[in-house]
Amino acid sequence: MAEKTILFCFLLKGVCCREFSISLPEKIEALSGSCLIINCTFEIEKHDQFLTESAATGLWFKGAKNGKEVFNSRDPKPGHFSGNITGKLHEKNCTTIFNDVSSNHNGKYFFRIVSGSLKYTYEQPFSTIDVINSPPKPRVQLYVEQKEVQDQEEVLEGSSVSLRCSAEILCSSPPPTLTWSSTPRIPLSESSRLQELISDLNFTATHREHGVTFTCTITYQLQDKNKTAQESITVHVQYAPKISSTSICNRTDVTVCFCEADGNPSPELEWHLSGRPVTNSSNTFISEERLSSTGLRSSITLHQSLTHTSTLQCVSNNTRGTASQLLQLPISVERLNHFSLLIGVAVVALVFVLLCAITCIRVRKRNGKLSQAAQECTKRSDQITNEDNQDNPVYVMMSTGAATANQNYQDIYSSIVFTKSKSREVGSVSSLHSDYAVQDCSGWLSKTESSIGESKQLEEELFEDSSQLYAKVKRRNP
Repeated sequence: MAEKTILFCFLLKGVCCREFSISLPEKIEALSGSCLIINCTFEIEKHDQFLTESAATGLWFKGAKNGKEVFNSRDPKPGHFSGNITGKLHEKNCTTIFNDVSSNHNGKYFFRIVSGSLKYTYEQPFSTIDVINSPPKPRVQLYVEQKEVQDQEEVLEGSSVSLRCSAEILCSSPPPTLTWSSTPRIPLSESSRLQELISDLNFTATHREHGVTFTCTITYQLQDKNKTAQESITVHVQYAPKISSTSICNRTDVTVCFCEADGNPSPELEWHLSGRPVTNSSNTFISEERLSSTGLRSSITLHQSLTHTSTLQCVSNNTRGTASQLLQLPISVERLNHFSLLIGVAVVALVFVLLCAITCIRVRKRNGKLSQAAQECTKRSDQITNEDNQDNPVYVMMSTGAATANQNYQDIYSSIVFTKSKSREVGSVSSLHSDYAVQDCSGWLSKTESSIGESKQLEEELFEDSSQLYAKVKRRNP
């Protein structure tokens, strides 16, 4: 009988347990200063007739089954938590929201239903509330070509990359938001699904995204201040080498060239002189310096003799590809001096030719002017000579004087013969105009009046010794 009694009690308890059951989250996280939601449903089989909308009341106890009452849906009391039951108790929905959550809300919670003569406290299960000061971090996942990859896994340049950020939604009003940022900062294009609190960031991987850290931040807008949490992921991209534009050659006593390359995996650098690889030798010295995990810098020192006709090329390669750049070698000092000497000689020769040309042009112009002046002088001389022959004052005056002095002479010679000593003087009269013409041309047209005065004075001197002139006139033979 005892065994039967104990078995009956266990069976009765099982039936009762099936009649009264509740569904609660085992653990709830709540953000301090925000709100918390307890999703709750319960069952009261065979007692539904007691559950009415007008009479049903929900209560929450904290700490234990018969612990401290902290909430009453119909009769709030001082010290109770602020909130309300959003579910409909007569439909067996006991979902409850608490506002202004603080550390006082930490603990275990039990639900009790009261409706008329129906009163029941659900001992199992119960919910544990954990109040946190900062929101939980979101989750960031990396997808390449729609396939998830793990953090630190490298992607190839040109691949389609998607970063997904997802976060657990805590109670807040307004609801939280997700935002993206990057270090260093690059333009971002994102899409969001706020109802699921998921945000996707899509881009095509390039060398600019290598080593970039992307951060997803969740933000809760609370009454006193905003609270945020974030999670980051660093993208690693493999790309072919790229040679920096700062690669250059300098010259001091020797020629030194520098070449910088960046690539992932870390690239190698080679120097090619006139198309052939160069190694360390007596004429060349090569050194390398690691700038970063992806950057490499190399320098080469060249002997002067190698820079005359050679071409220098920097070549970089890794498993993703190859890049090269041709560097301009500076002109050596000897070449520069030789070149300067050639330029100097050419300039002097050009100046000499120009001076000769200018001199020739001037001489030709001057000769032309002199020739023209000579022609003009010749014309004028001929004109003056003709005038002298036609109307020579000497002949006129001498003829008149002869007639006056000696009437016995019947005729006078048409020509006069002078002695050698005087012929030069008399001849000078006829040559006077020629001399004057030459003087006039050489002196660039001296005044005519002065020349005429000189001729008159000379004529007067000649006529002063007329007796001598007449003595030398010969009579014409009858």
